[in-house]
Amino acid sequence: MSTTKYDLIVIGSGPGGYVAAIRASQLGMKVGVVEKAEIGGICLNWGCIPTKALLKSANVFEYIQHAEDYGITVKEANADFSGIVKRSRDVASGMSKGIQFLFKKNKIDQITGFGKLKAGKKVAVTDDSGKVVEYSADHIILATGARSRELPTMPIDGKKIIGYRQAMTLPNKPQKMVVVGSGAIGVEFAYFYNTLGTDVTIVEYMPNIVPVEDEEVSKQLERTFKKSGMSIMTNAEVTNVNTKGKGCKVTVKTKKGEEVIDCDVVLSAVGVATNIEGIGLEDVGVATDKGKVLVDDYYKTNIPGIYAIGDIVHGPALAHVASAEGITCVEKIKGLTPEPIDYNNIPGCTYCSPEIASVGYTEKAAKEAGYEIKVGKFPFSASGKASAAGTKDGFVKVIFDAKYGEWLGCHMIGANVTEMIAEAVAARKLETTGHEIIKTIHPHPTMSEAVMEAAAAAYDEVIHL
Repeated sequence: MSTTKYDLIVIGSGPGGYVAAIRASQLGMKVGVVEKAEIGGICLNWGCIPTKALLKSANVFEYIQHAEDYGITVKEANADFSGIVKRSRDVASGMSKGIQFLFKKNKIDQITGFGKLKAGKKVAVTDDSGKVVEYSADHIILATGARSRELPTMPIDGKKIIGYRQAMTLPNKPQKMVVVGSGAIGVEFAYFYNTLGTDVTIVEYMPNIVPVEDEEVSKQLERTFKKSGMSIMTNAEVTNVNTKGKGCKVTVKTKKGEEVIDCDVVLSAVGVATNIEGIGLEDVGVATDKGKVLVDDYYKTNIPGIYAIGDIVHGPALAHVASAEGITCVEKIKGLTPEPIDYNNIPGCTYCSPEIASVGYTEKAAKEAGYEIKVGKFPFSASGKASAAGTKDGFVKVIFDAKYGEWLGCHMIGANVTEMIAEAVAARKLETTGHEIIKTIHPHPTMSEAVMEAAAAAYDEVIHL
């Protein structure tokens, strides 16, 4: 068995792994990345990027359906489902090739196969043929990511009960679909399929859809989704899915009793499970808790020279979080002085229509934390740009500490708000106050004016309401 020595080996090439590898190379380290599937991981190949391509196609189709609202007549438009799926896969393929280019540019070795930790800072990589090659490194970063979580009542079969991977590549558009779970994955696919003509029902266990969001955002999205023809069931639980016969019979338990829904496909969108099985954690003694690898503020595990980042550690399972963790981890390894990540200043984005973007405390969480707060809200119905664009659904909501003016939280729902949230993230990082946002001149007409107006509303200085 041959052995190759590296400064750093990264297991997993998703947005945590490949970013860590590139930053390490920039800092002069000899780097190898172990990947058993596509370079770029789930996000790039089966998550963030291809789903946004699907959603863009749905968005274009929605525009065409409402063309008359803009004074344009379109005689007939049909959604080519297979063509939409093909475009999505082509976008993902192009992005994956881009990462391969970055690996070559940064002199990073791509090692294909399944990586497993061995004692003495070694990684055994098994390729598809069963051949095992052993590598050693001074430092090893685990970035193995996550997969769809399965509920006992809904075992994923890939045909009638599907996860997000199958939802991106179905051979035909289903007539009826039940989406179980209304986090980002659930509502994004619900919007996509509903827009293309599928009869969609969302089943959510919690009292509100998108339950991690501010309650007002959740209620706004529910109103919009219902208006578009979706059925929404909250405080509801799927107790059984009968897949015998042509379609599915989904038994849903609600406060009113049980209801059976007929559909073609059930999408399980109830979160993710970490990929920590079989990678040698037990063999070398890496500590875990409830499916997560235990790490310190700089992603060190309890075993010297072994680190973990991304979905397999504490914190939100988001691509940009994994990337930031990878950079922080590598810079600390090289003796730089990166700040620990502030997990209360992580933006979350959901790309259904209307989009959702948020950072920091919700109104409820701020009150529970003991803050006396000022809350400002500005509806896009009062925005000139939103009116001109025909996208008046939604609002910007801001929350400030009444005593010091600290920006505690920002919550947006509307067109393109995922492009706007970074203002709040940067301002919170810089400890910007509410009054400073009010006095920051925003361009007109833009959707982003709503941030300034919402801040002004919190201090009873709003002009356009």
